[in-house]
Amino acid sequence: MLADPESAIDVACGKNGAVGGIGPGKGYVDVSTVDVATSKLINEHIKARGALFLEAPVSGSKKPAEDGQLIFLTAGDRSLYELVSPLLDILGKSRFYLGEVGNGAAMKLVVNMIMGSMMASFSEGILLSKKVGLDPSVLVEVVSQGAISAPMYSLKGPSMVKSQYPTAFPLKHQQKDLRLALGLAESVSQSTPIAAAANELYKVAKSYGLSDEDFSAVIEALKAKSQDTA
Repeated sequence: MLADPESAIDVACGKNGAVGGIGPGKGYVDVSTVDVATSKLINEHIKARGALFLEAPVSGSKKPAEDGQLIFLTAGDRSLYELVSPLLDILGKSRFYLGEVGNGAAMKLVVNMIMGSMMASFSEGILLSKKVGLDPSVLVEVVSQGAISAPMYSLKGPSMVKSQYPTAFPLKHQQKDLRLALGLAESVSQSTPIAAAANELYKVAKSYGLSDEDFSAVIEALKAKSQDTA
């Protein structure tokens, strides 16, 4: 899994990239989180060599990867998808075939856009609960048992309350994915004001040196904003 479009292009198409040793009868599976244009570019280079291409970004971070609980969002050559499916089933709990190249990248960006916005809102809730005299740990329990429950809240919440952010998904990668998702939205004239606001918050968090912390550390940017307006 590569961190950004530039790295994905370099590994696939660069001077010492995969295209140099690929050809008919071979395939390239890319599990990076990139934008649609990057995935299509890599596909073109691989296809030009007569090989097959499958994009397969994943939903899930460090722990799901260790436990074989990733979700694969694939698109591209169906025959390559069928060939590698047994391997994907070892690494993940589910897989989706989404059709033409670019759809996997788009799905991953939409998923991570939602995730980043959810974490920003969750952070606001934790801080507001504490500000009005509530126990944020109890808030985490309430949210985790209600209709808006999500594994992310119960996993990240207890550490966030303690201002601890063990890295599973770096904040800099979350901000990168929000940036790419906003670009995707702009390309189809889809308004995404909530994601845009969340992206600005992650950018502030990066400016505070939190890039390599878990993306839940975005709460620290909100703490700083509260102190600035106090």
